[in-house]
Amino acid sequence: MSIVAGQTPGRSASPTRRTSAPRKRGDATRARIIDETVRCIVEEGFAAATAKHVAERAGVTWGVIQYHFGDRNGLLMAVVDDGVDRLIESLSSADVSELPLRERIEVVIDTAWSCYSSPTSMAAFEILRATRGGLGQSSRRHLVEMNSAIGQLGRLITSDPANAGVAEVIWATLRGVILAQMVTGSAIDWTLERRALIDMVTRVLQ
Repeated sequence: MSIVAGQTPGRSASPTRRTSAPRKRGDATRARIIDETVRCIVEEGFAAATAKHVAERAGVTWGVIQYHFGDRNGLLMAVVDDGVDRLIESLSSADVSELPLRERIEVVIDTAWSCYSSPTSMAAFEILRATRGGLGQSSRRHLVEMNSAIGQLGRLITSDPANAGVAEVIWATLRGVILAQMVTGSAIDWTLERRALIDMVTRVLQ
């Protein structure tokens, strides 16, 4: 983990940017840096995503990264923010209440998979894994939010608290496939595993 001179380890510097006024050009630059950080982590691994290397890939200077994110820790947490927000938003927008049980399970699993397997989510997962809470309160907050998302996943399928463990099984399966993709560096056809997961959850809840 890179440490900026004069900065206390484990604490992130505050970004220079303070205003909330619309800045389309600045927002586009910020989004480009986040996207390039995601691509760097997915393509080259977490260790390669230094502030210097990301700046080179994004075509900006260290000062621009410092302006928007404060330091490398702030940049990494911005990626995690984006990944977790997209996941929670996807689950929140899934309207399955009127569907039959099996179709409800299919939609929930496919919605979670679509977001969880995205490059942003994969990069966020890798950051949380690699830092293991080393980014302070922000990373621990995201782990709490992820646990909350697991609970929400279960409630979309069943309102019975006795079946809460079903969501954990779905989450563990998705996480396992994603981890396999990250290790192998290539997409995995999980058609058979998806069908088996849907069959299993349907039998348990019927």
